[in-house]
Amino acid sequence: MRVLIVSDTHKKHENLKEIIRLVGKFDLMIHLGDAEGCEDDIRGLVDCPLEIVAGNNDFFSDLEREKELKIGKYNILITHGHYYYVVMGIEDIRKEAMGRGMDVVMFGHTHRPLLDCHKGVIALNPGSVSYPRQEGHKPSYALMDIDDMGEAHFSIGYLE
Repeated sequence: MRVLIVSDTHKKHENLKEIIRLVGKFDLMIHLGDAEGCEDDIRGLVDCPLEIVAGNNDFFSDLEREKELKIGKYNILITHGHYYYVVMGIEDIRKEAMGRGMDVVMFGHTHRPLLDCHKGVIALNPGSVSYPRQEGHKPSYALMDIDDMGEAHFSIGYLE
């Protein structure tokens, strides 16, 4: 199984379309917020299920603030991250994930990619598709690939 993880598209979909083209086939897409009312447009770009949560710029959205997903053997918390002050660090969001028995927590908001494993919890931020803030300022995304043994492998990709 292959999962494409994106965040912070902010109504700008050209980079997202390019990422979808580059990645090729995937079975699920996760969007971690700040779609700014374009969730139906994003849903129309893919031919697989879409899980999406509200971000701090999704002002009038009916999207859920966060969701708990089961992907393979992994319990995953998806959220935008702003309620956990992720700009200041990931301690709060990691504690929340641990307290809920999550294996993985996925979040956005910082516009900076991150892949970190500590105390048995994988923290993943795909960065921003539209407004990257990390050094080099390349739009980024993440992939979760589950192999034949059921093990997840994570990677962060960048548009050149």
